[in-house]
Amino acid sequence: MKKYFKLLIYVVVFIVIMCLAIFGYDYLGNNYIDKEINNIEEGSKNDESIVNENKAIDFEVIDSNGNKVNLSDFFGKPIVVNFWATWCGPCQAELPYFEEVYKQYGQEIEFLMVNLTDEYGETVENTSKFIKDNNYTFPVYFDTEYSAFTAYRLYSIPQTLFIDEEGNIVKKQIGMIMENVLKTEIEQIL
Repeated sequence: MKKYFKLLIYVVVFIVIMCLAIFGYDYLGNNYIDKEINNIEEGSKNDESIVNENKAIDFEVIDSNGNKVNLSDFFGKPIVVNFWATWCGPCQAELPYFEEVYKQYGQEIEFLMVNLTDEYGETVENTSKFIKDNNYTFPVYFDTEYSAFTAYRLYSIPQTLFIDEEGNIVKKQIGMIMENVLKTEIEQIL
């Protein structure tokens, strides 16, 4: 009986430790990333700039016509930026949600679906074909020079930024986002 009681205690302690580890990882990970974005912003500011801890970091990508576009070109209107790639399973799983919300909010919000294009496995051509084959209509931009990747130190995708009309990051979602969460966050920046 003592043996089973000891085993039960070990199992309970193990479960508690695992729960703490899971929730602690999520909490610390989100805080670490927020601090990293602030550190990036601090490093990119000069003495004459206005200090804003949540200001979105600008980057340059190309549109489907090959024109250079900056994130800052879209300031003045709420923005949803999604970093993704065709080889990423969770990215593929959430793209239909982005298509639905783009159809619903596309007139009120700028959508930047930023493909992390490396020109080896993830090319403009195969990504464009993927978009066409899946009948997606949201605007796709290509990070061929790693500008967005570097600006946000992306270490995992998908990743979504919700930016208000002044260019401030209101929320950042790391990992796949569900449609109801996507809509809720969009409502926050409208």
